[in-house]
Amino acid sequence: MAASAMAGQQLEMLGSRAQSRAESLTTRNREMFENQRRARRGPTPEVFFTKHIDNSRIVKADDPERRREMRTFSAVMSVLFVLVMVYVWQHFSAIEIGYHVEAQKQQVEQLREENRQLRLTEAQLTDPGRIDKIAKQLGLGEPQPGQVVRPEGGDPNAPVLAQANTAAMQIAQ
Repeated sequence: MAASAMAGQQLEMLGSRAQSRAESLTTRNREMFENQRRARRGPTPEVFFTKHIDNSRIVKADDPERRREMRTFSAVMSVLFVLVMVYVWQHFSAIEIGYHVEAQKQQVEQLREENRQLRLTEAQLTDPGRIDKIAKQLGLGEPQPGQVVRPEGGDPNAPVLAQANTAAMQIAQ
């Protein structure tokens, strides 16, 4: 019986310690809550948790499989990037060449029109009737025999042999 009485006393002491400890925790928590409530801004309460984590001794382990995966991924993405850049370069080159071709077509069309205008001007200027009219206005007349100098050389008064054109003869008959 004495043993049980001692055990009861010890339990009472532990209980009173636990109760006083619980009361001190309760008062401490109430004080912390009041401090937080006073410091709180706005309608939402701010909750602070204390974390005791020490990551200073953590060392990252080297993972060769992950490194290989990253190298493969980087190589594949590099090849893909190069292929896309080549495609974009070709596309823009084709557009630029298209603009160049169109500019050349416009230039050719402009040169054709200019050539047509020059031929019309040449035809107007070399019209024998116009030349004869201008020559008469300037007081020029038909050349006299011996006035014409031929570039082949020879005597200007020498007779010129007539040549028969077979096509003209057939038409005349």
